[in-house]
Amino acid sequence: MTVYRLGVLAGDGIGPEIVSATVDVFKAAAYKVGVEIEWIDLPMGWEGIKQHNDPLPEVTTKALENTHGWILGPHDSAAYPPEHKVKLNPSGALRHTLDLFANIRPAKTMPGIKSVVGEANLVIFRENTEGFYADRNMFAGHGEWQITEDVVVTSGVFTRKAVERIAHAAFKMAMKRHKKVTIVHKANVLRLSTGLFLKVCREVAEQYPEVAVDDYHIDAMAAHLVRRAKDFDVIVTENMYGDILSDLAGELVGSLGLSPSINSNEKLAMAQAAHGSAPDIAGLNLGNPTGIMLSTVMLMEWLAERHHDSKLEEIGKLVEQGLYQSLKDGVKTKDLGGNASTSEFAEAISERIDQTVLS
Repeated sequence: MTVYRLGVLAGDGIGPEIVSATVDVFKAAAYKVGVEIEWIDLPMGWEGIKQHNDPLPEVTTKALENTHGWILGPHDSAAYPPEHKVKLNPSGALRHTLDLFANIRPAKTMPGIKSVVGEANLVIFRENTEGFYADRNMFAGHGEWQITEDVVVTSGVFTRKAVERIAHAAFKMAMKRHKKVTIVHKANVLRLSTGLFLKVCREVAEQYPEVAVDDYHIDAMAAHLVRRAKDFDVIVTENMYGDILSDLAGELVGSLGLSPSINSNEKLAMAQAAHGSAPDIAGLNLGNPTGIMLSTVMLMEWLAERHHDSKLEEIGKLVEQGLYQSLKDGVKTKDLGGNASTSEFAEAISERIDQTVLS
């Protein structure tokens, strides 16, 4: 039997609390299904600075290459010492260093959570390595230049290779869902850069004739999400647009604090919630672990497909069902109007996992 090795980077702020709660819940589900997982704690963020004077120590990056995947807690890079602020933050560095080109961010209505757009179930594929994020689109340097005290120039990078691989990832997902892909761009103004993104996505679409394809300008797409989020299935777009749209979509279906994601390539995947580290409530056992738990569900689904092991998918389903049932039963953390602590919320999910009868 395969023993899966999963890295655990607890991070800053509420990170240690919500990540610990997540590991506890997945231990319960793995035990129920009969899968052995080795959880490997690795320093990141303030813990990395304390141990190695680096928020993302080389020992951590190297160790991750020998795992099947990992959980990344939130980081508080804005509070790091000045010498570390100038570096890529830990999540950006991992995406860049390990070429995690696909940032996959679903937005789905949940039981017991108010959605301002009614029922919706979509997933955004954000190209994770290029586009208009200057800190991620260079082999070296950051892609920003201050020409004079009053003039700054920044760059965006778009390559056929990067667009092709994120497009294929989106279309493959669409084939498993409702066979519809929406391409988001700004080719009417940024004719060469996002024009290339649109052109290459359209070329890739020809390889998936069963998938219906449409496209929208980024500004119009934001309006369409607010007006009719339920009409969309898979959305593919460049780095910055994907970041903005996924935050919007997450808030529309309930809360950005509940939003999950994974960052992946063909060989590695990282579970990472979309929210921040909430340092104001750190250590108080108040953080909501829903986002990181659902991100880890996505990680299990990714691992199940990569390793052809349906038991991993079953682990994810157990956790997701237990989490949704807990919300439906009114077990909620303070941010959702409830009174459950982080650990109490996790315990409620574990109890429901234990009570589930496996088919």
